[in-house]
Amino acid sequence: MTRLTHVLSRPARRPGLTYREVGATRTPEALPAGYHHLRHSTVVGHGRDAFQAAGAAVTTWRMHRASGARVRADAERAWPGAHLEVSLGAGPLRLGVPCAVIWTAYETERIGFAYGTLTGHPECGEESFVVELEPDCAVRFTITAFSRPATWYTRLAGPLVPRLQHAFARHLGRTLARLVRT
Repeated sequence: MTRLTHVLSRPARRPGLTYREVGATRTPEALPAGYHHLRHSTVVGHGRDAFQAAGAAVTTWRMHRASGARVRADAERAWPGAHLEVSLGAGPLRLGVPCAVIWTAYETERIGFAYGTLTGHPECGEESFVVELEPDCAVRFTITAFSRPATWYTRLAGPLVPRLQHAFARHLGRTLARLVRT
């Protein structure tokens, strides 16, 4: 298997990142303590073509945009150091959250990236979006995240925030499966 994984150089010194455990989503079995952990995995297709389509949709922000999120990014594709703002909602209720891509994987059987929270994000942590081609040719999409509140309103929302994050992860999985089918 060919491995081509890129990690932001000296990520802990990256200005604006709001957490210390930069890159921890690369090893989902060892997520840092003191955070809410999220892991959602679903099969979104089958075969190499579905894998390529899913990987492209994830790394070009198409999955996020098709889910109803607005994405403004300084790069067309995920690459370490790229900045983006993902926003949900409408009008004055639209909330934009700034992130930076921490690591990417463009491999033979694994494609994806992780972004970390920047100053101004209501949460503190990291989230990865990875597509893998399994030995039986199933295409599996996995979201792994660790986060904790960074603002008064996310602290006030308490257990509602992790529930919303999990619901959005399931929504992204359904969105990606739909994109792969079309």
